Amino acid sequence: MRSNAMQIDRRDIIDGLGRGLKVMEAFDVAHPRLTPSEVAERTQMTRTAARRYLLSLVHFGYADSDGKRFWLQPRVLRLGQNFLGSARLPRLVQPVLQQISQHLGENVNASVLDDHDVIYLARSPSQRGQAIGFPASTRVPAHLVTPGVVILSTYPEEVRDAWIDEHLFTAQTPHTLTDPARFREHVRTAGQLGYWITDQQLEIGQCGLAVPVRDGRGDCHGALSLTFPSDSYSSRQILDQLLPSLQEASLSLRALI
Repeated sequence: MRSNAMQIDRRDIIDGLGRGLKVMEAFDVAHPRLTPSEVAERTQMTRTAARRYLLSLVHFGYADSDGKRFWLQPRVLRLGQNFLGSARLPRLVQPVLQQISQHLGENVNASVLDDHDVIYLARSPSQRGQAIGFPASTRVPAHLVTPGVVILSTYPEEVRDAWIDEHLFTAQTPHTLTDPARFREHVRTAGQLGYWITDQQLEIGQCGLAVPVRDGRGDCHGALSLTFPSDSYSSRQILDQLLPSLQEASLSLRALI
């Protein structure tokens, strides 16, 4: 989902570039190695076209093949690293994340919504050394994590309703919310509150708290979030001790974005 996208003359679009990117996106955890026919099916293009794109990716070092199946090469990581190195948001939020983490002693993250996934852009780990939270570039289905709820809550109702209608609500734990109607209510409530708390949606024993990050016009650019053990705080402590720090940080970023 692209919000606030610039209007581009259709004559300036290079369709081949878009199709090549779609071929790279066809590979994922469940599909690490694919034949041209499988890529064609996943990208809705002909087998001949898929094969040519795959061979081009091999030629430029972005993929490899055994003659039948193809797989991506580490070179594709350059694309993500270039974004993390050049985008303003990760650079702006990193000092803020570190301040919050030092103050609260918890894992703090900054993330954005990319289609149906939340992507974590920056992180400051807990001073307690607990191995929880999300390293930069981690991609998670949006319904499983708190930032997904708060970012969606900032979108127009018709946009988020369409998103919910298209989303695949998979269960990760026994507590995962997979009912689209209830998820829609959570998103609506998060919009009214300006924050959201999730409990054990992605992993047993972990909670999340998130607030949206807006610019001076009120447009949402992502979310700030905390990840912490479920038994660390009561609901009242989350609101009294953790939420104000996130809200203050979000407000401080408003004039910078």
